[in-house]
Amino acid sequence: MSNAQQRKYLVTGGAGYVGSVVAAHLLEAGHRVTVLDDLSTGHRAGVPEGAEFIEGRIQDAGKWLDPSFDGVLHFAAFSQVGESVVNPEKYWVNNVGGTTDLLAAMREAGVRKLVFSSTAATYGEPEQVPITEDAPTAPTNPYGATKLAVDHMISGECAAHGLAAVSLRYFNVAGAYGAYGERHDPESHLIPLVLQVAQGRREAISVYGDDYPTPDGTCVRDYIHVADLADAHLLALGAATEGEHLICNLGNGNGFSVREVIETVREVTGHPIPEVNAPRRGGDPAVLVASAERAKERLGWRPSRADLAGIVADAWRFAQHIAQ
Repeated sequence: MSNAQQRKYLVTGGAGYVGSVVAAHLLEAGHRVTVLDDLSTGHRAGVPEGAEFIEGRIQDAGKWLDPSFDGVLHFAAFSQVGESVVNPEKYWVNNVGGTTDLLAAMREAGVRKLVFSSTAATYGEPEQVPITEDAPTAPTNPYGATKLAVDHMISGECAAHGLAAVSLRYFNVAGAYGAYGERHDPESHLIPLVLQVAQGRREAISVYGDDYPTPDGTCVRDYIHVADLADAHLLALGAATEGEHLICNLGNGNGFSVREVIETVREVTGHPIPEVNAPRRGGDPAVLVASAERAKERLGWRPSRADLAGIVADAWRFAQHIAQ
């Protein structure tokens, strides 16, 4: 890539799961990358080689942001739904307060492009599926509420100050990209939890409800490969338009049930996966599947890694890698 095409980006939360994969993709595309992460949930090993690393908080982004940056990709947020219910103030202070400070720092430095890591949790329990961006937003937990509040803040920033911004609302992110994958502690996502059973780190996987109105009675979710997600972020940088806040859902458009995921892990790993039936969890919709038509139209994005076995295989390789 020529210097004329090379850009410089700040990736907040770039030591976390999605942030690290996006940072790696930016570097591979020839861009300069600075990762800002306080390592409260991220990992130093997740920062890609070639990226400048700053250990710090997004509240202090103004110390490092300057006019040399072409944009910000913002992943720095607490994201545990259960924790947000029992400790909502932690989420409002960091996710909303921290982003307020980040937006102020961007204004001050004249950095006018933002891609924000939003979430399908902004929709709550959907009235219909697949979920489109004009579906009602009714978060059922403080985590989703804080992400929705940030989306509102960004809309105001675009209208008042000409920010060019894209919010990407993910559904279930899974898989891994080489040396970058999920290292959550505690872990709450289904695929890595089932892989822990395959590794002998967990005795069985709990199936929360088997009487939903779905083909096999278990919840159906839309899984998107983390590398497809990263592709969307790079495309969003090119699609961001001054004064516009574009919101796009990201998903593969296909749903997989809990039992389908478990069976796929059995096939990929060759390990038995004992199941334990458990009661339904409150607030778990039967089906959550995204419509990604807007992302296809506005970003030119299409998921190329939508095969569940491939997603699981990548996650399995990573899980074995970090266990060594």
